[in-house]
Amino acid sequence: MKAFELNGKIALITGGGTGLGFGMAKCILEAGGKVVITGRREDVLKTACAELGKNASYVVADVNDKPALPGIVKNIEEKTGPIDILINNAGINMKKSSFDMTDEEFEQIIDTNLKSVFALTREVARYMVQRKRGSIIMISSMSALFGLANVAAYGASKSGVTGMVRILASEYSPQGVRVNSIAPGFIETPMLFKAIDSDPGRKAKILGRTPMNSFGKAEDIGYAAVYLASDAAKFITGTNLVVDGGNSIGF
Repeated sequence: MKAFELNGKIALITGGGTGLGFGMAKCILEAGGKVVITGRREDVLKTACAELGKNASYVVADVNDKPALPGIVKNIEEKTGPIDILINNAGINMKKSSFDMTDEEFEQIIDTNLKSVFALTREVARYMVQRKRGSIIMISSMSALFGLANVAAYGASKSGVTGMVRILASEYSPQGVRVNSIAPGFIETPMLFKAIDSDPGRKAKILGRTPMNSFGKAEDIGYAAVYLASDAAKFITGTNLVVDGGNSIGF
């Protein structure tokens, strides 16, 4: 089972202080890795690292500040060590009718969820390609798989991410760097609970078309990330791993 271990490997996780990012950090640490989490709120990152333990550290960073990204990556490489795993988890959503969404709002979603993901990936991949090893993991979405009303910008951004995975996998994999994505289903997070607590009909609809008849947990995404980051997945690149309890194939 050593192929599933991440002993000594360093993972950079954006948006790692809460939710799915925090869940993935816990699982990577459990597999023997080290994590560097990023986010905009230092208090949140400090609290997260205190819970994660001695093999976790943080960098206050806004993925939208693209000019700062090369310096941030260089600093981590020089002070913490080589980044073996990149998990592009940070993102924002907006549920709004397409008629009501402004161009500025649309661009904000695309900028954070797609353009910033590309910019950070490019900078980390520069180092990975030189070492001829690395695993890059994007976080996609159910909205990239089928039509969900009122999330035009979010769905477009995640569809872009899913397409970018295939392109970058073709470009980087000959140099030993794998690129994959995870498409989480409906996972128990504060964001999900906020949405369904005020909309019982939506909760029933989600569970009604999910064959496993339950919501997922953060560790379900975390263990999927561990797998894709590990040598157990050494022949997997350019794929989108759906972790959704069957929601995308349910009827």
